[in-house]
Amino acid sequence: MSVLFETSAGDIVVDLLVDYAPKECENFLKLCKIKYYNFAPVHSVQQNFSFQTGDPLGPTSESSDGGSSIWGILSGPSQKTFPATFHPKLKHAERGTVSMATAPHTSDPDVRLAASQFIVTLGDETDYLDGKASIFGKVVEGFDVLEKINGAITDKDGHPLVDIRIKHTVILDDPYDDPPGLREPSQSPQPSKAQLATVRIADDADLNEEVDEETAEKVRREREARAQALTLEMMGDLPFAEVRPPENVLFVCKLNPVTTDADLELIFSRFGTILSCEVIRDKKTGDSLQYAFIEFEDKSACEAAYFKMQGVLIDDRRIHVDFSQSVSKLAEVWRGAENAKRKRRGGGGWGGVQGLEKWRKYREEDDREDDNGRYSMVYGEEEMRGRHEKEGNKRNRGDDRPPPPRDLERERDGRRGDGGGEKRDWHREEQRRSRSPRRDKPRDPDRDRWDRGDDRRRDRPRHGDDRYRRDRDRDSDRDRNYRRR
Repeated sequence: MSVLFETSAGDIVVDLLVDYAPKECENFLKLCKIKYYNFAPVHSVQQNFSFQTGDPLGPTSESSDGGSSIWGILSGPSQKTFPATFHPKLKHAERGTVSMATAPHTSDPDVRLAASQFIVTLGDETDYLDGKASIFGKVVEGFDVLEKINGAITDKDGHPLVDIRIKHTVILDDPYDDPPGLREPSQSPQPSKAQLATVRIADDADLNEEVDEETAEKVRREREARAQALTLEMMGDLPFAEVRPPENVLFVCKLNPVTTDADLELIFSRFGTILSCEVIRDKKTGDSLQYAFIEFEDKSACEAAYFKMQGVLIDDRRIHVDFSQSVSKLAEVWRGAENAKRKRRGGGGWGGVQGLEKWRKYREEDDREDDNGRYSMVYGEEEMRGRHEKEGNKRNRGDDRPPPPRDLERERDGRRGDGGGEKRDWHREEQRRSRSPRRDKPRDPDRDRWDRGDDRRRDRPRHGDDRYRRDRDRDSDRDRNYRRR
């Protein structure tokens, strides 16, 4: 008794153990016969352990009931499940073991109920399932398909990102009689709308589909624009990343510097009511920057002006007209509203921090010069005043004074911790240092190591001379007496 599963990953042949689990085998065969498992998704994939299937809709569908046994389909929901049997000789010891998924009975935890879902092991020694899943078959062909399922890319819940589904079931041998009311369909049914709604990435989708260079560049630009918009939202320059520019605002550039707001409003007013018309000017000099924004009351009036005024001669200049891409006014309105809400709540500036708005930009909004004719700095007057006070306090404390010169006499006296022994050692060190020859300049070959000339060396007594011996003894006695002191 065998069943062939045609899946999107390949074919699997399952041999049924009718002598050990007759109830489970009958339920499984009859469900395959009515094509109940068609389009059922593979889910709960645990690598090197198991996967689960048998629910026509799968666990991702809100309308899924978890599946039903053949008797529940024929007789009603009261027989949706049946008590599972566990044969003591059947264990989950090898890969490809097929068993019914069970759940404990609500009133009797020792009884476990099965329906339509079944489990296929993907590894050996999966004894954790013993006593929890009722074994009724084993895979005899299609172990390469099990390897594909085992290596499928899944989400955190074990659902494959690319759908793996049962396409068709073929019964190779059926020893059971059909229960009353069972009718085998003449052909494999098409997936229902509820089943199609659970598709994530279709198994036949071409993931390596080649696109032309223009389309790929367009996709890349859209991704880059979304990333930049998200960055501006995090910085507070945009109210939200998906903000769009208004569709009733026209951008006009290449204006003559003598063109005024009233001139533009008079020329463009024939297309419709104008809410605002503003020529952008330099904040310090008031000179025109030769572009303007015109806001119409109606979107259709804005579109008409765009098509009619392109390249029109105004004050000896041919203007350029386009739809506005600026959202600065929307951002200012949103930012002002948000700040007003925070002030009403008493939470301070951005993020509940008091006075954080002044750190939004490097300079003040008006960029005016101070009384000395200098530009505004990054730090405000309060910060600079606090910094000057800190530096003045440090000078008063003498923190930045140079260190005093070393007092050698005091350092020598400080060595007398042991009754003058250290001082004597210091004297001996000075004496030894004074007796050592000078090494800071090259020695004259005509002079000895004590820098004495030839005439001095000629007057030096010989080693065998008595006077030399007397002088040597006198020097040694002097040194001995000095050490005693």
